[in-house]
Amino acid sequence: MAPDSDPPPMVELIESRLERLDLSPEEAFRQAGLPPDLLLRLRDGTAPVPRGARLVRLAEVLGTSVSWLVGLDPDVAPPAEVLEEEQGSLGLLAGDEEALLRAYRALDFPTKAALLTVVRKMTGPEPVPEVPVRGKRRPTG
Repeated sequence: MAPDSDPPPMVELIESRLERLDLSPEEAFRQAGLPPDLLLRLRDGTAPVPRGARLVRLAEVLGTSVSWLVGLDPDVAPPAEVLEEEQGSLGLLAGDEEALLRAYRALDFPTKAALLTVVRKMTGPEPVPEVPVRGKRRPTG
């Protein structure tokens, strides 16, 4: 997310819950196991919206549902993608790979296709996987 963009709608929802609960952002995020400055970073666009277990813990601390936090009807199940863990948090992607993936996901489909074409040209042809050669079987008998 670019620092010049509008904050995600979640920021307003979090702020309203904090006010209603008379809870400071720092305390709420500490209880949820998140960085205490996360609300400020969400507001200025320098942090991604929490997902997976982090989002669930935040909803629990704020006494609300994940669906409500992502701007949906609280009685509707949240979309599966918001409950998926970020690959970087699972140790599967390096920080730069996670940042590239987040940026890629923000693109529209035609831009994704164009970017993929450029990246493939930059990296050269994909290696052809080797197929193991099996020896001839000897008849048993």
